[in-house]
Amino acid sequence: MRKFLVVLDDSRECLNAMRYAALRAAHTGAGVQILSIIPPEEFQHWMGVADLMRAEARERIEAHFEVFAKWMRDKQGVNPELVIREGDPATEILAQVREDAQIGVLVLGAGTEKSGPGPLVTTLSRSSGTLPIPVTIVPGDMSKERLEAIT
Repeated sequence: MRKFLVVLDDSRECLNAMRYAALRAAHTGAGVQILSIIPPEEFQHWMGVADLMRAEARERIEAHFEVFAKWMRDKQGVNPELVIREGDPATEILAQVREDAQIGVLVLGAGTEKSGPGPLVTTLSRSSGTLPIPVTIVPGDMSKERLEAIT
């Protein structure tokens, strides 16, 4: 089954990327894989503290995931899977795409700030010509109604 890969983070634009991935998956019979990445700088402490911080980060991610997963299951009939990786976000996204042959589309949310669309969109757009899958960039300020209309 083809999957839409979407990144779960603390950005506002993440919500629209999740909606788009779920709606497209529901309309095309595909799946959704939600990837959350814990940056390495969160664990630059003593071993015991780093382990505790890692466990807390995973718990926070799983709780955040459950909110999106419930909505996807209840409203779209899509049962997403969660993948948690640690490292540089762009590197880990590319690694996940290479490791899971079922991923067919990467969905990213674009920020609406004047500083640009966000670090992931900027970094992955530069290498989009060499990616093995298409990248869909969803505007962060697109309305829910408009998202539903285009999916």
